[in-house]
Amino acid sequence: MNNRSPRVTVVIPTYNQADFLRLCLRSIIDQSESDWEAIVINNFSDDDTENVVSSFNDDRITLINFRNHGVIAASRNQGIKQARADWIAFLDSDDIWHPDKLDRCFAEIDETVDVIAHPLNMQRDGRTVNVYPAGPLEKTIYRELLFEGSCLTPSATMVRRTLLDAVDGYSENTDYRTAEDYELWLKLAQAGARFKILDTPLTDYRIHDTSASRSVTVHRDATLKIVSDHYSALKDRQAEDEARLTKRNALIYYGAARAFMKTGNEL
Repeated sequence: MNNRSPRVTVVIPTYNQADFLRLCLRSIIDQSESDWEAIVINNFSDDDTENVVSSFNDDRITLINFRNHGVIAASRNQGIKQARADWIAFLDSDDIWHPDKLDRCFAEIDETVDVIAHPLNMQRDGRTVNVYPAGPLEKTIYRELLFEGSCLTPSATMVRRTLLDAVDGYSENTDYRTAEDYELWLKLAQAGARFKILDTPLTDYRIHDTSASRSVTVHRDATLKIVSDHYSALKDRQAEDEARLTKRNALIYYGAARAFMKTGNEL
């Protein structure tokens, strides 16, 4: 690997997803923008992960074995720490990018943009079953994120490195596990990050039985905790804030209930 900084660092946490990771890395290699580095943060997988990475024989791809003790935020922070680029792109190892993902994002980035995001396709067995939207832009304001919920996803978001450093990256609070990305968006918005939202899906999110987002109870409780912590620290509260908080919490429970119904699990 040369010493010149690439245009973007792609941070990929993974654990026992060798087959998914192969397609994930192929989607990066197939990018029309070739000035990137990818850092795979491997939580000591016991499958074929290391062989998958080495099989590409691409010096733009680095494998780091790092034990995160069940906290994926720690893996992402390790990738940020090792990154050489001014822009950090997040990609889960079971997701894939469209070939023009990086080109489309960089075409819209200028000195007024700190975070750029886009929708993603929710796919099951290679078929798009839903499109997860990004934004709209007015929902990236701190108070709107807090009271209306997350409007971004990691595999469809790129962040300027200086902003990640300014907010100390992802929180590794175990109470936030599975919702740590939402807490990062809140911190970035609170720090004054300038967002830009594209309207075209450029990532495919592959739904499968081991998806972390299927841990409905954990995700519900993590989101409730994040909202509670940020609301407790909220300055200059407005008259309607208490009512908005009550509605926000109710919608978190409602969303979890719908997820339980879809998975056939019980509360």
